[in-house]
Amino acid sequence: MSKKGRVLVAMSGGIDSTVTAMMLHEQGYEIVGITMKTWDYASSGGSKKETGCCSLDSINDARKVSVDKGFHHFIVDIREEFGDYVIDNFVEEYIAGRTPNPCILCNTHIKWSALIKRADAMDCEFIATGHYAKIKNNDGRYFISKGLDPRKDQSYVLWGLSQECMARTMFPLADYTKDEIRKMAFDWGYEALSKKPESYEICFVPDNDYRGFLKRRVPELEESVKNGIFVNKSGEVIGKHEGYPFYTIGQRKGLGGGFKTPKYVTEINPNTNTVVLGEADDLLKNALKFNGVNHQKYAEIPSGREFVTMVRYNDRGTLSEVEKSNDGEYLVNFKANVRGVAPGQSAVIYEGEDVVAGGLIQKPV
Repeated sequence: MSKKGRVLVAMSGGIDSTVTAMMLHEQGYEIVGITMKTWDYASSGGSKKETGCCSLDSINDARKVSVDKGFHHFIVDIREEFGDYVIDNFVEEYIAGRTPNPCILCNTHIKWSALIKRADAMDCEFIATGHYAKIKNNDGRYFISKGLDPRKDQSYVLWGLSQECMARTMFPLADYTKDEIRKMAFDWGYEALSKKPESYEICFVPDNDYRGFLKRRVPELEESVKNGIFVNKSGEVIGKHEGYPFYTIGQRKGLGGGFKTPKYVTEINPNTNTVVLGEADDLLKNALKFNGVNHQKYAEIPSGREFVTMVRYNDRGTLSEVEKSNDGEYLVNFKANVRGVAPGQSAVIYEGEDVVAGGLIQKPV
């Protein structure tokens, strides 16, 4: 075993995880590569050709690097672990009128648990992924901090990681830009990899059509929610829609015509199959409640301080104060109005570059 230690590297076959493995290998760590099969594209029923982290091409790309560099590589089937939790939750959240972020759920409950479990079985001290983020340690307490490249920073999707997981995790790409990572791949002789495009789709929705996925996953759903109604904020009926699960907060396109001004989805009511449409300014909110909180930088969110709260990935964040409400949830009061607060998405609290805590948005207030 290397004096530096043995690291289990999650290798999707993409450029970030591949360069992660090569960097650690160059630094003298003993590498074990692992590619996790999370989803069977054939069962999704989508129209797009199989691509992304679960495709045969991606698995072969990951294996090729391990062969070239002379380290072990394993393929692990976690479809059952992944599907029962992440996909069922994805469907349930839309049926409940919320907008989920399955990548956060997967990181929190599936991916890291699966990696730690396999790391223990393979006698690996650490795990590593190709995320653009940092892990800091303050007097034994671990927390996520933003990566160097603001265009690629992924700290928002890592708010759910536990202290135990962070203590064993390495993010080698933290202090690099995406352009630098592409150059590394090119310089190491992997020209095709250096030009590999980004993948932004949800892994189990390869055609990026979540509505189609819901219809295929729950065949009776479309019939049960058809003939829903659009209403304005006064409750007046202004049109019909295809069913409330097929709309998201802030949506503008796909609402049909006949409106004198642009309309946006401002509220979703699953109990009445009603979608409220309003103007752009109706999406502005000055507070929200969130729960399911995971504390990172501090054991409890300090009161009386100003933080920056992000309500979606790539959100610039808004100055805010956070307090615990009487019902046990947390209340975020923004210093300026925030657009498009969507139940089911995540509220992530930052102090400077550091993640203080995160949780699931319940509702704007």
